[in-house]
Amino acid sequence: MESLRAITTIYTDHNVFSKELKKIKKQSKSNTRYNMNPEKYVIITPVRDEEAYLEHTIKSIISQTTKPTGWIIVNDGSTDNTGRIINRYSQQYSWIHAIHRENRGFRKSGGGVVEAFYEGYESVKSSNWDFIVKLDGDLGFSADYFERCFQHFRKNPKLGIGGGVILNVVNGRLLPEKHPHFHVRGATKIYRRQCWDAIGGLIKSPGWDTIDEVKANMHGWQTQSFSETKLIHYRFTGQADGTWRNHVKNGRGSYISGYHPLFMLFKCLKRAFQRPYIMGSLGLLCGFASGYVWRIPRVNDKELITYIRRQQLNRLLMRESIWK
Repeated sequence: MESLRAITTIYTDHNVFSKELKKIKKQSKSNTRYNMNPEKYVIITPVRDEEAYLEHTIKSIISQTTKPTGWIIVNDGSTDNTGRIINRYSQQYSWIHAIHRENRGFRKSGGGVVEAFYEGYESVKSSNWDFIVKLDGDLGFSADYFERCFQHFRKNPKLGIGGGVILNVVNGRLLPEKHPHFHVRGATKIYRRQCWDAIGGLIKSPGWDTIDEVKANMHGWQTQSFSETKLIHYRFTGQADGTWRNHVKNGRGSYISGYHPLFMLFKCLKRAFQRPYIMGSLGLLCGFASGYVWRIPRVNDKELITYIRRQQLNRLLMRESIWK
């Protein structure tokens, strides 16, 4: 019975994914404007045990109307066929490059993905790029995804970090992930080069995908997700770590980022009324509190912590802030 239920769930999810992706592709065909001077961008994709989803992402990239100048896929010690898939496509396409890291024996959440990202970043041979992209290996999107994203960057010179909206399967339906307007999901981040230089890249710890955006805003850049540009996430966010560990990781990331305790308390209270009820809230609270108990080092930037806490207090007082 359990096996039948699992197969039914997979079949249902596949149908939902297929229908939504066809709809996205159909809409994109009528909206595409081919750019005669395409932006030069490099993609870096850290992956671990993604054999079930990676080819969806690869096929989405090779079909892009505006292709990257280079794509580095970093195999972070996979134990499945991920490495073979990367090698096969890197042999077919000269602009796809494979890096294989040793298996450390476990999935290192948070900072691990940034360590793998930087191994790919340091292998970028050409400095002739306008954008650097951090992209996960379990996504599907339309052929004009990057073309449409770059339209936003062309229209707004102050836009420093952007990306599409992530869709996940929830109860048989594809629903967008909810997050503040300024936040771009870590699965799909596009950094303008000048903004990347201004923030000094990414920190190698949980909270990296909040610190980068807050720091960008602090330096006068804007960050946002593009509501009309969607990606399908084949693996629900945090699924690889498990629900409890994912929320603990996020709570610890909030501590490392310098979140104000009062803001975090309200965040946990709000989270208690969302699925998974109570457990998600407790996970966030435990992760945040563990930073104080174990004296985990925070981001070494007093100006950034002051800025993020001021923005959070503004939000609690219903004043204008990046949290809106």
